[in-house]
Amino acid sequence: MKPVQHLALLMLAMSIGMVLPATATAQAPADRQAEDLAASLAAYRAQGCGSRSGISAPLLHSSRLDEAAQAVAKGASVADALKAVGYRATRVFYVNMKGQRSPADVAATIASKHCQGLSDPALTEVGFHRQDDRHWLVFAAPFQPPQASSAPEVAAQVLELVNRVRAQPRRCGDTSFNAVAPLKANPLLDQAAARQAQDMARNGFLDHRGSDGSDLAVRITGTGYRWRSIGENIASGQSTPEQVVQEWVKSPTHCANLMKAVYTEMGLAYATNTKSPDGIYWAQTLALPR
Repeated sequence: MKPVQHLALLMLAMSIGMVLPATATAQAPADRQAEDLAASLAAYRAQGCGSRSGISAPLLHSSRLDEAAQAVAKGASVADALKAVGYRATRVFYVNMKGQRSPADVAATIASKHCQGLSDPALTEVGFHRQDDRHWLVFAAPFQPPQASSAPEVAAQVLELVNRVRAQPRRCGDTSFNAVAPLKANPLLDQAAARQAQDMARNGFLDHRGSDGSDLAVRITGTGYRWRSIGENIASGQSTPEQVVQEWVKSPTHCANLMKAVYTEMGLAYATNTKSPDGIYWAQTLALPR
């Protein structure tokens, strides 16, 4: 299931008798303008704009987004520009404007005309390119999946969130479900989930059938788990436990899997591959043991 659709400060080091290279000297004004613009935008974001209240989420200058903005100024699409500089984003907001001369003027225009984008808490980085009185700005939410070392904590969070879902009556599509008992974690089900998550990440696909032709029954049985009933949810692109559970709840079929009273145990795994189409892949196994 596809999803619905940070600080790199540039600093000048100076000391007595130090001679900066010509390239660094020439670049300094542009760097300062980018930093001044990021600071001005962050100030509007913190104090609020339009009818929106201020937000505490940071807005930081990104040199890679500067490069992306420059590529867009030369005619590249935003998607191609981000790909070219190796920046994976989960959300992007792009602005192209003309007539503003100073960073303060640009920030004031953004706050006045694009307050919704500026106030989006998910957008935490910004890049900038200027040519005379033309400005290109790229705001982005960087793709920051959990580290592999965080797998136990992430699995525990997903289990807690899923059990909160199961604790409330809910409607999944056209079907109504009563509240049901919580699930328990099972390490063998984690193993079966990991096999599919790693396969999807390695080979860049999203499917319940593995690249080797295996189905869920084969994967779970292969761990030694003895079962009477099994189910599986998968997803890709979500970078947090909250996002992946929310996406499953919003999908009638995945939601129904979460709410089935027959299941009493759960396994969870995720795997990342920055070169794959969606970056991160999730698998959740659900089962009733014998």
